[in-house]
Amino acid sequence: MSESGRRNPANHGGRDGGSRDGGNRSQGGGGTVRRDAKGRERNRGPQRGFSASAPSQRTRRADPARLVAFEVLRAVAAEDAYANLVLPARIRHHRLDKRDAGFATELSYGALRGQGTYDAILAACVDRPLAKLDPAVLDALRLGAHQLLAMRVPAHAALDQTVGLARAVIGAGPSSLINAVLRKVTARTLPEWLDHVLAGETDTTRIDAVRHAHPEWIVRALRQSLVAHGRPADEITELLEADNEAPVVNLVALPGLGSLEEALENGATPGPLVAGSALSSGGDLGRLSSVRAGTTRVQDVGSQLVARAVAAVELGSSGEQAGEKWLDLCAGPGGKAALLAALANEAGASLLANEPAPHRAKLVSQALAAVPGSAWSVRTGDGRDLGKEQPGSFDRVLADVPCSGLGALRRRPESRWRRTPKDLAELGPLQRELLGSAIDAVRPGGVVAYVTCSPHPAETTAVVSDAVAGREDLELLDAGAALDAVSLGGNLGAGNELTAQLWPHLHRTDAMFMALIRKKA
Repeated sequence: MSESGRRNPANHGGRDGGSRDGGNRSQGGGGTVRRDAKGRERNRGPQRGFSASAPSQRTRRADPARLVAFEVLRAVAAEDAYANLVLPARIRHHRLDKRDAGFATELSYGALRGQGTYDAILAACVDRPLAKLDPAVLDALRLGAHQLLAMRVPAHAALDQTVGLARAVIGAGPSSLINAVLRKVTARTLPEWLDHVLAGETDTTRIDAVRHAHPEWIVRALRQSLVAHGRPADEITELLEADNEAPVVNLVALPGLGSLEEALENGATPGPLVAGSALSSGGDLGRLSSVRAGTTRVQDVGSQLVARAVAAVELGSSGEQAGEKWLDLCAGPGGKAALLAALANEAGASLLANEPAPHRAKLVSQALAAVPGSAWSVRTGDGRDLGKEQPGSFDRVLADVPCSGLGALRRRPESRWRRTPKDLAELGPLQRELLGSAIDAVRPGGVVAYVTCSPHPAETTAVVSDAVAGREDLELLDAGAALDAVSLGGNLGAGNELTAQLWPHLHRTDAMFMALIRKKA
């Protein structure tokens, strides 16, 4: 597992690293003498090190920042929650300041990303299968392992605070086990542990999976995806390392409506890939007035490039068009739809944003609220029906279909441990039906953009090939050239056989795939 992006400059352990007194003390000889209520001496000789301190010397409370991280891991494991949704709520609940919030974020996301690596190490330190441990105990061990192996937290503070957390929220008995296991973890550095647990291993997929904290099936899938999109298979190490880097926050100013001036004044830097974008230096973006107004938004630059390419690609000729009609077939929660609506507003076009789930359709409406209402409308309904209900009605259709999300693992740290190969098989029919509906909905001369946040060929090139096979009325456009046309450098190098694939290790974006299909006039 790469340590890039895992180091926190704040020495958080020092805040609570010291032990707390409990009971009466008298000083004598070379150590501290402890006496119980009857005056009996309780010390066991010279003062011992942190890892063997007597129970009354150990921290008995949960440090708020570590407690937040523990609650996030528990919600992810027990409630199938999403860390990016749980974490802000827990930070607010515990009223963490900026420093503690940063520590809790790094600890939560780092422990979730590195779960596979830490489990391999912990398995070597526990006398039973990890599956037999109480899930709460295992989460506490993962938090301790991340602090000990990948953060700038002194070992004594990481162990003391993790055991204190366990005593406060799990119990005294489990805390003894956690203390014993984490003492073993301190015996080696992360590189030393990796060499130890992988000693004698010859399977390169297994080695990559443990070293870079990805399930083995995802390592194989990503290696296959690289080759399918014209990249060398040996780029897999760079790709896995990029997945483990903390992503930079990307901003976009909605064209004609938003401005990056305030963000740039507060430390953001202009984005290098696409106009109207910026890279945020962090902090509370909610305090920026343009963000609160919805005219400046957080959006991965890969999504920005895709939306701009859809809006700019040349259409075929099919008679006079008074005003273009655009469709976002799978619009929730509304990020790309907001950018598309702003672009439509500038172009004198109108966007229909479709979303099947009512609560997500509401989110789409909220995302679009900053754009003049004359430029958009929201439909709540199944996108698979739209092609039949409104055939040949749209000039541009974005089909950003539900997918495995293998291209956004760096932003969703828990996702890699939830997904299974079965997900790919289950999503395939839905993806094909939605693309078929999009093709039915586009007019002759119009263009459909098929988009996924996954590079897997089962979700990308295979779906597109099936859609165009045997149809003489469809043609693939050069999606790589379309992305180049809307990028600042004009040479992304994302194209391969007319489709386009962005990569975290090459473009510092999510691994967005795009194919452009034009219906012949």
